[in-house]
Amino acid sequence: MTAPATPPSPLLTVPEVAALLRVSRMTVYRQINSGELPCVKVGRSFRVPRQVVRDILGDACPEGL
Repeated sequence: MTAPATPPSPLLTVPEVAALLRVSRMTVYRQINSGELPCVKVGRSFRVPRQVVRDILGDACPEGL
């Protein structure tokens, strides 16, 4: 018996965003600090809404994102 699949989180971590956009983590942090990339601060870390990454990628968005 398998456990039910949990829906993906609506927020992505900085390393997840960097991997999806194929840039470095530092580039993501720079975009967050300059205000180019909207984010939510959770404790001491930043989270980027999944929809923001979908909008950036447009047609190049991978399945399941």
